[in-house]
Amino acid sequence: MTFNDLDIIEPILKALNDKGYKTPTLIQEKAIPMVLQHKDLLGLAQTGTGKTAAFAIPIIQHIYNKPKAVSRKPPIKALILTPTRELALQIDECIEEYSTYTGVSHCVIFGGVKQNTQVSALKNGVDILTATPGRLLDLMNQGYVHLNDISFFVLDEADRMLDMGFIHDIKRILPKLPEKKQTLLFSATMPQAIATLSGTILKNPVRVEVTPTSSVVDTVTQLLYYVEKTDKKDLLIELLSKDKKQSTLIFSRTKHGADKIARLLCKAGIGSEAIHGNKSQTARQRALSNFKSNRTRVLIATDIAARGIDIDKLEMVINYDLPEVAETYVHRIGRTGRAGNTGVALSFCAEEEKSYLKDIQRLTGKKLEVANSQPKVRNLSLKIK
Repeated sequence: MTFNDLDIIEPILKALNDKGYKTPTLIQEKAIPMVLQHKDLLGLAQTGTGKTAAFAIPIIQHIYNKPKAVSRKPPIKALILTPTRELALQIDECIEEYSTYTGVSHCVIFGGVKQNTQVSALKNGVDILTATPGRLLDLMNQGYVHLNDISFFVLDEADRMLDMGFIHDIKRILPKLPEKKQTLLFSATMPQAIATLSGTILKNPVRVEVTPTSSVVDTVTQLLYYVEKTDKKDLLIELLSKDKKQSTLIFSRTKHGADKIARLLCKAGIGSEAIHGNKSQTARQRALSNFKSNRTRVLIATDIAARGIDIDKLEMVINYDLPEVAETYVHRIGRTGRAGNTGVALSFCAEEEKSYLKDIQRLTGKKLEVANSQPKVRNLSLKIK
């Protein structure tokens, strides 16, 4: 199947062709026809499956096909709500690409930066608004954003939205939306809170599910290191010193931990930067840009900051801290081994993290292989009880 088989209009097909996009991903193949038929949709898909295009393309097409009002600035017709600044920017960039030949306008708003530029864009009128909850509510309260004319509402990364504590913001936004609209909810996992929320905001939705939460990418080699917590830094330095060209994304459980790892690596002569919620937007974008362009070899991130990061041909992921939620492990290692490329995922397991490891192996149905050739640090022969 190609995009030509999905009843997509010529201006969008032309933009997709310019980018070299020929074949839709599974989520795009399943979701685009449903959204084009104006159906509400519950999409269960991990980051990296192409879900942004799955909702952005049909929404752009719907707006393009609507009669244009010429007497006043266009009201906001579509609202895309997403949890992080990085993901909001990424979605807006995708909309920019897909809407190149349609004349559909768009804007992105998020906190952590001054609002002047964002307010100016809103005053000109936009068709599609991508927003993080806090900045959206702020600008709504100031009278710069009105949701009366919303025809399309997307709640993206719903599980992460709840994890970050945005449920109260979402509950404040929902009553401001028109009763009559098309609603699309996307989530990587389906905890009870998401099931309850979807039952509240979706009307007779079509359920589209791809890449089950427990699945792991076959092209990713997964290795496990048992190591005491105090020895993790030595193990990390030794591993990264073996191959000085490999691009590596390291996951830390905390913001403080991410900064500490970055300092240790830089002191050891390994170029690295940390990215997390306490960093300014400028600092986060600079660190991400440096990593993508290979100016920085190692990026250390927290899970929240990393959601939405998409790096072509990322060679290695290291779980410096095992995640407390097993599904997060699947999201982490899915950053590598994309688009048919191979990748490596290394996980450090300390004594107090054994329960997390058990949960991961239970979810994936796979016992992680213990690395055969392990660096010389203490107590690497811990056993899982």
